[in-house]
Amino acid sequence: MKKINKYYFGIFSFILLLTSCEYDGIDPLTQVDPGEDAGAPEVTINYPNEGTTIQVPEPVASINIRFEVVDDIEVDMIEVLVNGDQIATFNEFLDYRIVKEEVSFENVTNGEHTLTINATDIAGNTTSKTVNFSKEPPYTPKYAGEFFYMPFDADFTELVNIYMADETGDPAISGDAFLGTGAYEGVAESYIDVPLDQENLGSEFSGAFWYKVNTDEADRAGILVAGAEGSGDSESRQQGFRLFREGSAEEQTIKMNVGTGTGESWNDGGIINVTNNEWVHIAFSVTPTETILYFNGMPVNTGTMTAAIDWTGVEQLTIGAGGDTFSYWDHRSDINSKIDELRLFNTTLTQEDIQALINASSITLHMPFNGDYRDMVSNREVTEVGSPGFAGESVEGNNAYAGTEGSYLQLPSDGLLSEEFSTTFWYKVNADPERAGIITISPEDEENPDAQNNRTSGFRLFREGNADEQRIKANVGNGSADSWNDGGVIDVAAGEWVHVALVITETESHIYLDGELVNTGDVPGGIDWTGTNIVSIMSGAPRFTGWDHLADLSYMDNLRFYNKALTAEEVEAAMGE
Repeated sequence: MKKINKYYFGIFSFILLLTSCEYDGIDPLTQVDPGEDAGAPEVTINYPNEGTTIQVPEPVASINIRFEVVDDIEVDMIEVLVNGDQIATFNEFLDYRIVKEEVSFENVTNGEHTLTINATDIAGNTTSKTVNFSKEPPYTPKYAGEFFYMPFDADFTELVNIYMADETGDPAISGDAFLGTGAYEGVAESYIDVPLDQENLGSEFSGAFWYKVNTDEADRAGILVAGAEGSGDSESRQQGFRLFREGSAEEQTIKMNVGTGTGESWNDGGIINVTNNEWVHIAFSVTPTETILYFNGMPVNTGTMTAAIDWTGVEQLTIGAGGDTFSYWDHRSDINSKIDELRLFNTTLTQEDIQALINASSITLHMPFNGDYRDMVSNREVTEVGSPGFAGESVEGNNAYAGTEGSYLQLPSDGLLSEEFSTTFWYKVNADPERAGIITISPEDEENPDAQNNRTSGFRLFREGNADEQRIKANVGNGSADSWNDGGVIDVAAGEWVHVALVITETESHIYLDGELVNTGDVPGGIDWTGTNIVSIMSGAPRFTGWDHLADLSYMDNLRFYNKALTAEEVEAAMGE
């Protein structure tokens, strides 16, 4: 009993101690008058940003809207609207002065959209903040008559109509691509089928793609086949077309057969040298009177048509095999051969059209900076580090990149690296700071994590100088050492846009300013890309910081990368594109 009394006495004493703290120098909690309301709430929309573009294959996408509301007294209500329709409201908050919320909106269709956040405080002050964003298909046709495009970068999606191919067997995506990050690769007993809409199929028809042939498994195969079921061999060739190969381990002849409804037309095509192991651009055109096959932009053979192509019963395109309608002569799977950048057209391609396709296929990245940081070649992920901006002026389009302190763009280098490489862009220099990185594709320097400067692979394009002159320089790694190109000087005081080009061949680097070659550097053995998995634009960070080549506060416009070494004539032409 004594123990119990002592226990309760202890609790009572502890309570008395707490209530008397103010007498021991500790003030009790007291209510503070928040004062008068000084103004309306502040609204910050963190995502989407003004001009954000969403590109996904799905016709309807979802986004997570993120915003913050701050008030000096108390937030009373928040309203979220998309295109004028209310999608969420908030009136209860854990922190009534600083509110951070995220709202999922799952009905983003193709087109322009407006997001509005209305915030009201307890005094009735209201702030409204609006941003405009859009959703676009992952691809918009670039050429007249183009109704079909498959880049094979990650999957077997046809991007104009958003069709996912049906797979037979186990067809593969190869990392050995001509453009982008992937290409179709043939596998035994495997191919894909993609729907074709009859409305796109007419008397004029063309196709184009890049092709790397492999004959290790078979000396004949189907490449592209759009046929209809027939009761016999000849009848199954009276509709649609068949593009296929035949030959030996050293040479393969690309041939074409076209159905005219009651008959067929043959084009015996041309020969590819298998041992070269090179990508070849193949194109074909079909009119009511003839078919033409092209290799690398040159016509190799013409076939006569007695009537227009007949599309009766043709419902799909088979890629990488003869498929169900053209396997009776053993034109089966095109094993280990690769197909990339496949396009179909409902028009007749001219030789000039085909050459334009070839030229465009050498551009692996194109960033015009017209209000966003998108790569127009592919739906590439671009990360904004810091807070890069826009110039409010441009050489082409309606805007340009504007560098800010500690800011740059970063993207993966997949699909951008080749044995020969070129980059072109317009540039207006800001000499403060007096040195900066412009384009950096470098390996990580594990030995110097705080002062990265591994120059044995990749390249670094940068500037150095003073308030009056800035010299554009390049450093290129060949795998074991680095090569220097001291470039040329830009007059800072002129305040003009200058066209800059860096070209790296298998032996040299060239720097051009306004189309004029200003310096050449030796690159023994050519450029090496080991460990260069990221690209930094308008900074040396994070992999070329050892000499303080950090963020460039200059302007950049119309940036392009190429998978070849541009000639002087092509550099000059790029200035006008």
